[in-house]
Amino acid sequence: MTDILRIFFIVILLTITLAAYFLVIGALFASRVTKTQSIINQTAGRAFGLGLINFLFFGVIALVLLSVAENAGGFVKGILTIPALLILAFLSVLLSLGLTGMVNVLGERLFSDLPTWKRNIWSTVILCFACALPFVGWFLLLPYVGFVGIGASILGFFQRNS
Repeated sequence: MTDILRIFFIVILLTITLAAYFLVIGALFASRVTKTQSIINQTAGRAFGLGLINFLFFGVIALVLLSVAENAGGFVKGILTIPALLILAFLSVLLSLGLTGMVNVLGERLFSDLPTWKRNIWSTVILCFACALPFVGWFLLLPYVGFVGIGASILGFFQRNS
């Protein structure tokens, strides 16, 4: 029973942390998040496909580099590990921007009458709990949201300012 309570409190604390993180990302990179959000609203399917392809491509490259570096010597290990970590950091940045845009989209659709910061907090809470749902949330919703976020972030970098 104590393990269940511990896991529940960890999930609650992580949800609060993610809500604060998405608020900060939305405030610091407002124009980038707005572009990502508009792409999610306009072409979510295209963003999903692009995010899936890029995640698989760069993820496989990073995993291959890390696995080869594990069996390599000292200097070669550093040469192979640094690009792999840079690729993973780049994917994390894309995912952060994309999830912030997705939280904004959910907030606009579900809580249009609330102020922006409350809207983002509540949509983060709903998205976190929905993705924590066993099997459906883990294997369908979370990958969908992540791939759409990565793809929308990539499309946002290459979209012309209108």
